[in-house]
Amino acid sequence: MFIFSLSANILSTKRTVLITGCSDGGLGAALAIAFHHAGLHVYATARNPSKLKHLMSLRIETLSLDVLSDSSIASCVAQISSLHILVNNAGAAYNMPVSDISIPEAKKLFDLNVWSYLAVTQAFLPLLLKSKGMIINQTSIASVTAIPFQSAYDASKAAMTMFSNLQRLELQIFGITVVELKTGVIRSNLIKNQKETMTASLPKDSIYGPAKEVV
Repeated sequence: MFIFSLSANILSTKRTVLITGCSDGGLGAALAIAFHHAGLHVYATARNPSKLKHLMSLRIETLSLDVLSDSSIASCVAQISSLHILVNNAGAAYNMPVSDISIPEAKKLFDLNVWSYLAVTQAFLPLLLKSKGMIINQTSIASVTAIPFQSAYDASKAAMTMFSNLQRLELQIFGITVVELKTGVIRSNLIKNQKETMTASLPKDSIYGPAKEVV
């Protein structure tokens, strides 16, 4: 009983951080490990918990969280009593010339890269207000750099940059810090995941047909 009480007390005094999109091999997993080594209590989340095996082996607490599901977000919030740092990291890429963009696919990308960030932040905001915590939004250097053939991705990151700027202005009076991570080119599973979940290819009548392999 004494050991249990002591462990619970130590946990309650630790700063806590919740990270979205922590599947093994991604940026979220790397951040989870870094926060864990820094001594924080980490809640590493992913839509598919089976992809969190490496983090589990490190004794990092893992939770199921589908950032595109309101019920999943609510269920995750209900499992956490306090939170000091929220890291919105889950995201995806979509490469296609502007002239060939699939509007439905681009909307799905914005749902994940933009609207899910806001939904998750709103859900956890009451806990962050109590702790006067921190919101960290994963964007990209693509938010300020025009990179050919990935306009939808660049635009989604630029949109999240502006939302981050406004969050910073609107929430600072409540003691909340907002940080934007303009990540550069990082070795991760982003492109691998894109190939597995999205079979994007140039339309047969694309004006970029002659340069299909390059595109």
